[in-house]
Amino acid sequence: MGVDVLQAVGLFLAGLLAGEELIVRYGIQPALRGMTDRAHIEARVALVQRLKIVVPMLMVPAVLVAVAVLAVSGGGAGLGFRWAGVLALVGFVLFSFLGTVPINIKVNDWQVEAPPADWKETVRRWEFIDVFRSTAALVAFGCSVVAVVLRIG
Repeated sequence: MGVDVLQAVGLFLAGLLAGEELIVRYGIQPALRGMTDRAHIEARVALVQRLKIVVPMLMVPAVLVAVAVLAVSGGGAGLGFRWAGVLALVGFVLFSFLGTVPINIKVNDWQVEAPPADWKETVRRWEFIDVFRSTAALVAFGCSVVAVVLRIG
């Protein structure tokens, strides 16, 4: 597979990941805050159960392709942005596995009839971490776009 095709695939995957994160952060999270406690918990548990499948399906290939592009592209135009994109994806993975994933594991087991007493604080902590996580995905996408433009420009 040529570098240009690989970079296009990486751009596509980074865009999907950033789009998913954008919607979760600025679409779903605010909507959940406006729900009753019961509806919020039901929706959050359902989202965790679905997104724990969807996000890794986007994240793993996005990271692997970004690293592959960095490895085979050599130097030249856009190298700094390719590095920045990979580093942003590494940040995304770290914020995920050290931050939101452990919280999601707990949320997955919440019972609507008997949520943990600190569930609202847990949500606030998840939302705080997600600011950095979603920003990392958006930065990775932005860097990928700039790297492609510089390469073809």
